[in-house]
Amino acid sequence: MTKNMGTNDRLLRVLVAMIAIILYYAGILTGALGSIALILSGIFILTSFVSFCPLYTLFGFSTCPIKK
Repeated sequence: MTKNMGTNDRLLRVLVAMIAIILYYAGILTGALGSIALILSGIFILTSFVSFCPLYTLFGFSTCPIKK
């Protein structure tokens, strides 16, 4: 797996995931929407830790800085 996520992308994903988790446990996101938010939060956190997003590979996209 080649890294395809930059630092800003990783931080943004973790921030969005944490906000969704907080909203879920505060009772603001409930039901199916809350479950979907938790699943996406888990995916965001996992992809942030490994610096690899499979969807980026499918579309040929990368936010990782160019190495010289």
